[in-house]
Amino acid sequence: MSTFQLITQSECARAGAFNTPHGTIQTPVFMPVGTQATVKALSPEEVEATGAQIILGNTYHLYLRPGTEIIGRFGGLHRFMHWEHPILTDSGGFQVFSLAKLRKLTEAGYQFQSHIDGSAHMLSPEKSIEVQIALNSDIIMCLDQCLEHPATREQAIDALELTTRWARRCKTFWETHTERQNSLFGIVQGGMFADLRERSAEAIVAIDFPGYAIGGLSVGEPKELMMEMAAHTLPLLPADRPRYIMGVGTPEDLVELVGLGADMFDCVMPTRNARNGQLFTEQGTINICNARFREDAGPVDPACDCYTCRHYSLAYLRHLYTAREILAYRLNTIHNVHYYVNLVKGMREAILAGRFADYKNAFYAKRGDASPAF
Repeated sequence: MSTFQLITQSECARAGAFNTPHGTIQTPVFMPVGTQATVKALSPEEVEATGAQIILGNTYHLYLRPGTEIIGRFGGLHRFMHWEHPILTDSGGFQVFSLAKLRKLTEAGYQFQSHIDGSAHMLSPEKSIEVQIALNSDIIMCLDQCLEHPATREQAIDALELTTRWARRCKTFWETHTERQNSLFGIVQGGMFADLRERSAEAIVAIDFPGYAIGGLSVGEPKELMMEMAAHTLPLLPADRPRYIMGVGTPEDLVELVGLGADMFDCVMPTRNARNGQLFTEQGTINICNARFREDAGPVDPACDCYTCRHYSLAYLRHLYTAREILAYRLNTIHNVHYYVNLVKGMREAILAGRFADYKNAFYAKRGDASPAF
């Protein structure tokens, strides 16, 4: 089984090492999103060159296309997509919730029609784990009930109770169909109610998983409320297991959440925003379409040593983007993924040195802010 070692803390911020079948992950860690067995616009070699240690794939999309039978012929995602490092796959529940043409939630699972061809499917807790086992993921996620925001207290109670029952079924299937060489993470729900988050965490921790995730954040709630729920929930999770905040977020979010004790993150923001012309720098974000970059010979960020910043000017990147050249998306994405990966790497180094508070102060000072805007 994969194992987690907590190396040190700087206040609540944690540095650890998570051993998996495809390598050791140094935490805290950011995981680029590779939904369909690819981080959009990049080759696996380019992702590796950013310093990324682990990527995220999606059960729903890969189950529907190309299908686990095809991926299984390659022994799983690693060989199929030529990525030799760890992979985490999410359960597919959120995509059923957000993409499927028709869906029905039952005790058994999600009944849905594919957004691709309308074919009928059932995603049960057991099916989700079965698919992730076929993908040979290093970290697999329990199927949970996704909750919209705002949700009533009654809806949040129902969702956390169903999520708990499904978590038990996921663990039973995982234990009986694997040798536990990978890791299964349980997911805490509870909406925006602190006492329900506490109830969910207690129930999920009691099932005893190799790692734990906090779901249902960054779903449209105010930033202050998201941080409040994270701050309340993170200390409820075991200190000797990795803690994963799902689907979050901005650079500021990551700095704040690491400071609260989170270890793992994923978000589409660096890749999606790159394709929309937004680039992340130490001073904040810039829009590459801005006319002020038309003749700018400098890099995106003088402090950055990514491939894009070492070789290309802002003027060239602006030209590529305004001309809608494919290379624009590639170079922008290389920079943004590198920025996120190295942001978290810098936090880890600061934690190991016992200087996380200094790192956080410097992070905001470079942006001209004394504190976060939430």
